[in-house]
Amino acid sequence: MQHAAPGKLLRNLSLAGLCATLGACATYRDVPPNSPESVVLETMGTPNFTCPLPNGGTRAIWTLQPNGQYAYGTRFSSAGIADRMESILTDENFRKLDNGVWTPQDVTCEFGPPARVTRVGLGEKNEVVWEYRYKQSNVWNSLMYVYLGRDGQQVTRHHPGPDPAYEREFEFMGF
Repeated sequence: MQHAAPGKLLRNLSLAGLCATLGACATYRDVPPNSPESVVLETMGTPNFTCPLPNGGTRAIWTLQPNGQYAYGTRFSSAGIADRMESILTDENFRKLDNGVWTPQDVTCEFGPPARVTRVGLGEKNEVVWEYRYKQSNVWNSLMYVYLGRDGQQVTRHHPGPDPAYEREFEFMGF
């Protein structure tokens, strides 16, 4: 009978342990709509961003910004019931910025804090830009650029673009 090399056995055991651990992790999809706050917190942990809502409820966000590409959110009613957990850094959700007036507080309460805040442009075209790192169409390593005007007080436009943090990926692929 032949035995596996100790290094190979250790690698296989580590891989099996990692798979078991990842399989046991709960995700936002495991939180049913209309769950009590205690169930949401038990599944998701403490949110890393919250803001009060006009109806007395709370917006809660679990974000992986500035380096991660995902964030999840829900709205708790004043009675502590979550509407539904959702992935919030998506093209569909960013389209909400097309309607109405969005202040920095509104943007933060919907998407969480940005990965980075910069200024772009010259003269009168100089604007504050918030960057959200995300997986566009669940495939592309992207940034959503949210422009907040010269004074940084209201969204003027937004658009996706490639995330420069992943440019080296293409260099190794020969592109």
